[in-house]
Order: sequence, then C-alpha cells, then structure tokens
Amino acid sequence: MRFETTVQRPVEVSGVGLHSGVSVKIRILPAPVSTGVVFLRTDLDRFPIPASWRHVARVSYATSLMRQGVLISTTEHLLSVLYSMGIDNVYVEIDNLEVPILDGSGLPFVRLIEQAGIRQFRRKRRYLRIRRPISVEDKGKRISIIPDEVFRLTCDTNYPAPVGRQSLELEVTPERYASELAFARTFGWQNDLDQMRNMGLIRGASLENAVCFNSDGPMNPGGLRAPDECCRHKALDLIGDLALLGRPLLGHVIAERAGHAMHAALVARIMSDPSLYEIITFDQLASRVTQALVS
Repeated sequence: MRFETTVQRPVEVSGVGLHSGVSVKIRILPAPVSTGVVFLRTDLDRFPIPASWRHVARVSYATSLMRQGVLISTTEHLLSVLYSMGIDNVYVEIDNLEVPILDGSGLPFVRLIEQAGIRQFRRKRRYLRIRRPISVEDKGKRISIIPDEVFRLTCDTNYPAPVGRQSLELEVTPERYASELAFARTFGWQNDLDQMRNMGLIRGASLENAVCFNSDGPMNPGGLRAPDECCRHKALDLIGDLALLGRPLLGHVIAERAGHAMHAALVARIMSDPSLYEIITFDQLASRVTQALVS
C-alpha cells in the first residue's frame, strides 16, 4: 500500500467489555493524514489517548492504554484489525473504559471497516523496516523479529490438553488476515474462571464472546471455528500489540509462547533504539528490491 489511509464514513457498534462487563459504544471516524489511531473518551470531554507504545499501561490479560490517568482497556482486537486492514488514521470515540469484546474475535471489526470503506490520502505511507535481529526472552518464552521485506508472522503456542501445541506462519495482508485470523476468538479454561473473577476480570465473558475449554474440549455449542483457533487468536493479539509501533511493520516476527507483556517488551525494545529500524516508503522499498534483482 503506497499511501496513507482513513475510513470513508463513520461507523459504530455497541457491546460489553470482556473484563469490566460494562456497556460501551464505539464510533470509528475519519481522521486527517498522519493522525494515527486516537481513542477519544466521549464520557470525559473527548479526552484523547493515542494508540502508542508510549501509553501502554497494563499488559496482563489484555493491553490497556493510559494517558494522564485516563484508561482505555482491551484495545488489542480493534487495533489488530485496523493495522492488518491497512487503516492508518482514525478517531475511535468510546463512551466507557473498555473496547467492546463483541463475539471475542476481530471479525465484527473487519465487517465494520468494510462497511466504512477505505479512503486514500496523497501522503506516502511510511513503513518501519527492521534492520537487524532483535529478541526478548523470559522463562522459556521468546519473541524475535528479523529483517524481511513484508510483514510476516510465525506463532507457536503450547497450552494444556485438550488444546496442546499449535503453530502457524503467514504473511499478513488484509485479505489473508480477514480470511485466516480475524474469526479466531479469545479463549480460556473453566477451572480458571473463579480465580479470574476474583481478580476483577472477565465480568463480561460468556460463551457468546469467548471459547471456554474444560477437560473434554470446548464448551461452546458450536465448537471451534478452526482446529487451531487458539493459535490464530494469539497471532491476532500479537498484531494488535505490534500496532502500538504506530507504523506498518516490515519484518518477520517469531513468537514462541509469548503473551501481551512480551509483545509490549519487544515494541519498547525496538522503539528505544533507532538503529534497529529505518523509516521507508513503499516506493523506496520497491526500488531497492528492483536494484537487488538487477544486480
């Protein structure tokens, strides 16, 4: 994609927060060139919180953003969709503290963006291209990124039975994201429910917005949407956290049992050292590739 984008027209959707259980409405509106994604708390005089690594607040069971004490929680699914569908600039009006979970996947947001349409600006899109390998490790978990001319993901997960080990690799494009990742729902285990509720979490969770496993398999009446739905959802989450870089990424991200905290650590590591990346337009990249093929 050569040029920056926004949505053509406003769209909105309502639901409940997965963890807070509160009712919430969001409205996605066109934004000027080079705005990025900015949340506006309409219940707090449209207080702005840019979707940026600088404002990451909590990353335990969801990715939350905070600016001057004002919070936006569970941002990863919406950000994942905006990032993967190539939307650079939008305002997201939100009237409570948590993005609605909807059906637990990115698919309702994909349909919302399709309804909104995409408008291109004349400003050339600037990509963040990784120049050398980077890695973050902790307690047997690891996330790395190596140079690549496209945005590529390899995701390995390993959960208790009946899920087990799963893996996938794909080049992230709007088309492949919409068909291969967006449908995957958030998930959890029946024996963790009481503990999580005691922690003030998953107050809005139900079998309509999350997959819940017991020892026999998924408890949801319709079962899974894909045998490796859990791994696909972790890839969806990962993209949402990478969106906090603020620019479309060119690199191959390899996640091995990583979660929100490790994703955030990788983003912070990249942005703390400008020698790790370069900012480049699509035309500059295409020119380099052509020269490499000729030589």
